[in-house]
Amino acid sequence: MNKSKVTGKLDQVAGKVKEKVGEAVGDQKLANSGAAQQVKGAAKEAWGNAKDTAASVSDDARARSNAENAELKQRSEHKAHDVREKITSTAQNVKDKINAKLDYIKHEGHDDIRQVH
Repeated sequence: MNKSKVTGKLDQVAGKVKEKVGEAVGDQKLANSGAAQQVKGAAKEAWGNAKDTAASVSDDARARSNAENAELKQRSEHKAHDVREKITSTAQNVKDKINAKLDYIKHEGHDDIRQVH
């Protein structure tokens, strides 16, 4: 609860007391002053409620934004990991194929050389 809401409630209570006392003693000025203080208190309390609501909405939006950013970051990191895995897997496959060809050439080449000698 913020200061505006508290002072608003206090003004409303004090205004109600003034109004009742003014009516009880026949003092219209005091009764009217009490009614005006109640209106002032109601306005303060409403302003306090508006500030609380604005802060709450802002906090909720910030929390949603942070959650969405965290999710996007996580998805981005996962995607980057997948891309790295593909690249390294492709490099490994290329290396294995090259080595297999080299082994084939080495063994076939040796057989050809042995036949010539």
